[in-house]
Amino acid sequence: MAKGGKKSSLKVALASQQTRLKKKQEVAHASQHAERMKASSLAKAKAKGKAPLRPTVPFTATDNILLIGEGNFSFARSLVFDPPEVLEFLPSSNVTATAYDSEEDCYAKYPDAREIVASLRGKGVTVAFGVDATKLEKCSALKGRTFDRIMWNFPHAGKGITDQDRNILSNQLLLLGFLRSSAPFLASGPIPVANKARRRQRDTDGDGSEEEEVGQEAMEDEINTNNTGRGTVLITLRNVSPYTLWNIPKLAKTPPPPPTGQSPNPTYKLLRSFAFHRQFWKGYEHRMTKGERAHGTGKTGEGGEDRTWEFYLYGSR
Repeated sequence: MAKGGKKSSLKVALASQQTRLKKKQEVAHASQHAERMKASSLAKAKAKGKAPLRPTVPFTATDNILLIGEGNFSFARSLVFDPPEVLEFLPSSNVTATAYDSEEDCYAKYPDAREIVASLRGKGVTVAFGVDATKLEKCSALKGRTFDRIMWNFPHAGKGITDQDRNILSNQLLLLGFLRSSAPFLASGPIPVANKARRRQRDTDGDGSEEEEVGQEAMEDEINTNNTGRGTVLITLRNVSPYTLWNIPKLAKTPPPPPTGQSPNPTYKLLRSFAFHRQFWKGYEHRMTKGERAHGTGKTGEGGEDRTWEFYLYGSR
């Protein structure tokens, strides 16, 4: 009885959180027009000759990187075969890419995955199948290892639940399990620092006295993480409802009480969030959890910004 009560209290806590978030959504919708105007203003400024935004690269060439839920492994392929210039010398052996499906099921779902996996293994990338993001400790390929970055792009429970509240709860439980499971695999070290980009200088009269204002979008996309710090977890989602109702920052910072017999979730702190530009990762194609559909490619729908949240473990490490 106690066990059921604890599990019920977790669901009640998450359900209450969903109600509060729905109310916040109403306020968020009201501010969307202002955000669109701001974006339009930035676009006009760019058209007048300002420097274009530089997409954030959350890795360095010395990082040990663990990729979760890779689907068809196209993100791993981009990272290894056609990376941004700053990752040109990233050793392929520093990358470990995993998928929840068995190898056989993966190739059945994503016909292009077989060739991609073969090319990755040929370059020395560790590829593992049947890896549950909530039970990473059960993966033999990860035993005794730690990582500077653990990244999961577009996680989803994939249970096909049509009721929105139950769907949200299912995915929140998935993310809580992932954050709990990832903690032992994060590299130890000092708290990482996200340094805001310096403002660009605009010298209009030759004395260098005038300073150009840089929008928040530009600022956040030029942040660099100090790679000597402790490891971080990165989660990418579309920044639109219902994904925003999952409230990732809240789950990471103040996780609800766990069911009886389960250890409390570790506490994380948000280091930063930044826009995730799919087109920047050449050849990357996000695939839905259920694989390719009968009448389509299984790619996500249009609309909304993709965004990555980066967290580090709070407290001494």
